[in-house]
Amino acid sequence: LVLSLAWLGPALGGEDKDEEVIEEEEKEKKEDEVLSDEIKEEDNVLVLHEHNFARALSENQLLLVEFYAPWCGHCQRLAPAFAQAATELRNESSPARLGKVDATAQTALATEFGITSYPTLKLFRDGNRTHPLEYTGRMDSQGIVRWMQRRAGPSATLLQDTDTIAAFINSQDLVAIGFFKDLRGEAAEAFFEVAAEMVDLTFGVAEAAELFQAYGLSADTVCLFKKFDERQTNFPVDPARGLDTAELTRLLRVHSMQLVMEFTNETSNQIFSAKIPHHMLLFLNMSSPEQLSLRDGFRAAAGGFRGEVLFVVVDVTGHGADVLPFFGMTAADAPTLRLVKMKNNRKYQMEQDNFSDSAIRTFIQAVLDGKVKPHLLSAEPPEDWDTRPVKVLVGKTFEQVAFDETKNVFVKFYAPWCPHCQAMAAAWEELAERYKGREDIVIAEMDSTANELENITIHGYPTLHFFPAGPGRKMVEYKSTRDVETFSKFLENGGMLPEEPPVSEVRGQPPCPGLSPAPAG
Repeated sequence: LVLSLAWLGPALGGEDKDEEVIEEEEKEKKEDEVLSDEIKEEDNVLVLHEHNFARALSENQLLLVEFYAPWCGHCQRLAPAFAQAATELRNESSPARLGKVDATAQTALATEFGITSYPTLKLFRDGNRTHPLEYTGRMDSQGIVRWMQRRAGPSATLLQDTDTIAAFINSQDLVAIGFFKDLRGEAAEAFFEVAAEMVDLTFGVAEAAELFQAYGLSADTVCLFKKFDERQTNFPVDPARGLDTAELTRLLRVHSMQLVMEFTNETSNQIFSAKIPHHMLLFLNMSSPEQLSLRDGFRAAAGGFRGEVLFVVVDVTGHGADVLPFFGMTAADAPTLRLVKMKNNRKYQMEQDNFSDSAIRTFIQAVLDGKVKPHLLSAEPPEDWDTRPVKVLVGKTFEQVAFDETKNVFVKFYAPWCPHCQAMAAAWEELAERYKGREDIVIAEMDSTANELENITIHGYPTLHFFPAGPGRKMVEYKSTRDVETFSKFLENGGMLPEEPPVSEVRGQPPCPGLSPAPAG
């Protein structure tokens, strides 16, 4: 808009001299504003710069600062939630405030706090400028508010008698209570630290001897109380090792989940954030009473694998319909079972579905023991797959083409929905046109959402791999700029680029994550 007005100025008959004076006055006014330590607000968010930053720290006990870039899409999407969180905290008279710094303009602050990506959120407590705390919560208004509330007040409620603790347990579907004989000891401190981070779980703490006795405890123990599955799960504190915060966090997350989860919009984040290494999925049409009855055997098999395998029921006619393509399935394939290894998205399938609890247990144990090969997706090769300049590979044809010892094969692994893949499509076609007369060079592509390979895992899109001619099944990942000339240099040098200063991938754009909105993603 400013540039447009600048261009239109002479045409509208404005006087250049007056405009220059006005521009100079505006510039001086802005400079005066920046040099002042006055703190202005936008939607209850403090607008900070190097001249008012110290004042903001001194006036606010807890200050969460977002370092952003105006052009950053993630920052733009966060802005409304950040402002909403700031307003909620302000309205409840919390000592916690939110502020923001344009890190592209305030380079001294960005350098001081080591800002290398946007947005970066840091918490400053009691004016301490040297050791800010990294924000670890969710990037939505509720997540920000809860995270700040935990740091503004005690992270766990002190429970002093049996009536209070009983009411506390009954107040929520899920609560964690630490029973410690010394609330100032190391184990209790570790518990408070975990409570501050796990903002979606309500925490209490107790030290009275009568409360230990009431809940059958004799030593320091963290207890998880639930209104589902087993009602009380105990995690005793090891007297020698103490309380490990990472391990306690993992145990609480695992046991906070129902033994068998249903995949819904509300539970998907919990399912994916649990960090359980395997997911066992039962795909059902939940409008069918006959199929619903299969949940009994599924549930009976789940107990022995808690923490190692997460059991999830997926409704193929509900929220689960969107994940079916990830498994190469349709709703008509239900009922069926799949096991997914989360670290590489490998999928495992029974030779023939058997829904008894013993068969499910046997199958899972065989996968865990490495006795079952993964089930790999493959589309059918198009009839003209090798007649176009860019050869179209599928799972079934990949081996024979990529590892042909007489060819140098350059493959683009892509997702049809990926904008970075779409942006480089023309360059890949041009590269193929350039080398279509070369018998020793093949330019190819494979849709990795429809095809899987046993020994190659694609983590982001696009991924480019070069398979040089000759024996040995070698593979080289291409990580440089995605343009025709650089691709050509890479090919002409046998899968290497001449030594040059490193360049950002696609001028700083990261690849699209290779995740799918599925219980395996």
